[in-house]
Amino acid sequence: MDPSAGSRRITAALNRAGISVNRSSVRRLMKKLNLKGITPKRNLSKPKMSAQKFPYLLKNLNIEKPNAVWSTDITYLKTPKGFMYLTAIIDVYSRKILSWELSNSMSKDLCINCYKTAVKIYGTPEILNTDQGSQYTSKEFIETVLSSGALLSMDGKGRCLDNVWIERFWRTIKYEYLYLYEHKSLKELYLGIKSYLNFYNSERGHSSLGYSTPNEVFENSVFEYKKIA
Repeated sequence: MDPSAGSRRITAALNRAGISVNRSSVRRLMKKLNLKGITPKRNLSKPKMSAQKFPYLLKNLNIEKPNAVWSTDITYLKTPKGFMYLTAIIDVYSRKILSWELSNSMSKDLCINCYKTAVKIYGTPEILNTDQGSQYTSKEFIETVLSSGALLSMDGKGRCLDNVWIERFWRTIKYEYLYLYEHKSLKELYLGIKSYLNFYNSERGHSSLGYSTPNEVFENSVFEYKKIA
């Protein structure tokens, strides 16, 4: 069950499953049953101060294919064992989560390992966009990205919306999953995130993708791009 689904997404999911129904019927039934999708409040995190900056490369950029731009960030999760830190890399074109890491330490190694994993599986992006946090402005992280062949782009100071794709994903996973369940152990938290991300990539229709899934858009677009090339 997707607790955030509204009438549009439910209609799209039912039609994808072979059940022909229009949105007005779904909306009417939801109203009758007093059902509403969970809607998160706006709560974007502020970028951190940095010692080293790279210019923001995404302004007015037309992103037309997978692996053109990746976006990454770190968010914190409150658990009975203390704070945990989750980082992820999202492909901006398809909204697919390419890799993720969970740790009790918000270190540069967390971000480096996440990036290396994504590159190993999907190849090098043209551009990686980050905020100006100390992990991303560290010498080690910068060298890892640049040596892979990618360009590094950074949000402007105080401009969290420059990295809006990963910020929106944080809202999604928190309000659709993390805020709804109490995890009794770190292992349970890890397995829960893993299960949700599988759902997010392969089953959850995305409004900006015409309610296709990130996996469908990523894989179909990669195939079409290779065929054209």
